[in-house]
Amino acid sequence: MFHRTRTRIRLAATAAVAVAAIGLTACGTGSGDEIVDKPKANASAKADSGDEKEPAVEKSSAAPEVAKVGDTLALKGMESGTGLDATVVKVVDNAKSSDEFFAPEDGSRWIGVQFQLVNTGSKVYSDAPANGAKIADDQGQQFGTVIADITAGPSMSSDVRLKPGAKALGWVVFEVPKASKAATVTFGMDSGFAEQVGEWKL
Repeated sequence: MFHRTRTRIRLAATAAVAVAAIGLTACGTGSGDEIVDKPKANASAKADSGDEKEPAVEKSSAAPEVAKVGDTLALKGMESGTGLDATVVKVVDNAKSSDEFFAPEDGSRWIGVQFQLVNTGSKVYSDAPANGAKIADDQGQQFGTVIADITAGPSMSSDVRLKPGAKALGWVVFEVPKASKAATVTFGMDSGFAEQVGEWKL
């Protein structure tokens, strides 16, 4: 009984989020026209010890060819002056619900992805980040997010507002068939309607 009620609540909430996202289509033509998967170089990897005899350290600061968990992607929004540094911090496969009455549907599991978003633009970033996130499996099937809390940690807010330089951290949850092998996770600004979409290999 509780499970069915929670499922209806989840579907209603998801539908409301989808309606809000559709409204953004009138603001621009972006729809993931550019896939960004080249991460930023890890600036922290450069030695700052004052020792100038170790030029080889710079090699370790070079960004890998394709973004993976832990890497940061620089993304732009539809509006001029908007941008984010988006990082997939952690991934938990078969994530556990923190609500005893709410769990994945039969035959499915949850995958939790912890995102960190840093506003690198000159304007306030305001969005529901989960709207712009998807997971794809090794067969090319794509899966969206669910509104759920997991034991791994606090969820990403559905109403993130960041002034320039500010950051947000939180978990986004995806419902995926138990038989599917997760291959990539994507995220785009403006509820996914921005031209640039970041992609990380899992």
